[in-house]
Amino acid sequence: MIDLDNTTMYKFERLSTHNITDLAKLFGSVYGHELPADFFPNKYNTAYTGAAYIGFIAYNKERMPISYYGAIPTLLWVDGRVILAAQFADAMTHPKYRDAGLFTQLAKKTCELCKTEGIKVAFGFPNQNSYPGLLSKLHCYTNGGMDRFMIPVKKVIPFEKIVRKYVFLTPWYLKYKNWVLKKYIKPQQGVVSSALTDNYDGVWRDDNYLRYKAYSSTQVIELGGVPLWIKLRNGLQIGDIAKLTGSFDNTINALEKIARRLGVTEIHFHVSPQTQLHNLFANKYKALPSFPVIFKDLGGDIPTDRIKFTFADIDIF
Repeated sequence: MIDLDNTTMYKFERLSTHNITDLAKLFGSVYGHELPADFFPNKYNTAYTGAAYIGFIAYNKERMPISYYGAIPTLLWVDGRVILAAQFADAMTHPKYRDAGLFTQLAKKTCELCKTEGIKVAFGFPNQNSYPGLLSKLHCYTNGGMDRFMIPVKKVIPFEKIVRKYVFLTPWYLKYKNWVLKKYIKPQQGVVSSALTDNYDGVWRDDNYLRYKAYSSTQVIELGGVPLWIKLRNGLQIGDIAKLTGSFDNTINALEKIARRLGVTEIHFHVSPQTQLHNLFANKYKALPSFPVIFKDLGGDIPTDRIKFTFADIDIF
């Protein structure tokens, strides 16, 4: 699918297997560092849902990728059934083209493509730059946001921060991390949504979803019979906690001990209010405003007031 804007002469192409490598080029121009070559191809290969490669790239006259807006098809459990939805994901524009109005044009085209592909509702967790535009120009709406909990890890040598500064130490640290986690790691890709076990609506994390999510470097560990889906990046990130039995304090204390051995100074968790995990964390730690949650109705008339998320549901986990 190729469109040409007659005013700006920018060419818009739907994301596909033929041009997806251009996302890595654009990412490098925007953020100044590279991602693994297979990152975007794996992230946007959502064929398990019946829809894939939802997004548009804008090119200039020299066919340089200058802007992108995309959505990731996913399945939601809503009101007792599984529906096809999509998560607004990567939005990036080359620094030289940030005043060209490309964000809004690409976002609208992506929403129209979602409708064509049978996607009933889109949702997202925008940053402060894109949030106002999504509400005013794309007519998204919000029914609240997520909260973040930060657990400080005391008396620790900050290996993880040191490795981020001196990247040549990364291979050593990865080996050390795997050694520390060896007896805790479970041979599974992720965990079921704690929101669903709380009888809320949320992301349908079946086996297909969990295999797809392997594009991101995450692990499941088990502490005292409790599976935790984690990611080690800018601290220890908790994606979700499944089958929480026994003492919450004992689980968190055990996780703090592991974080201390890994040289991590902070543990982070993002979760929707009213859920069991939110209540447990809020009884012990301060809840801080985190990601706003926005929805875009795509003609499916899907109720969204009971949809809850954890950090594992966001594409950056």
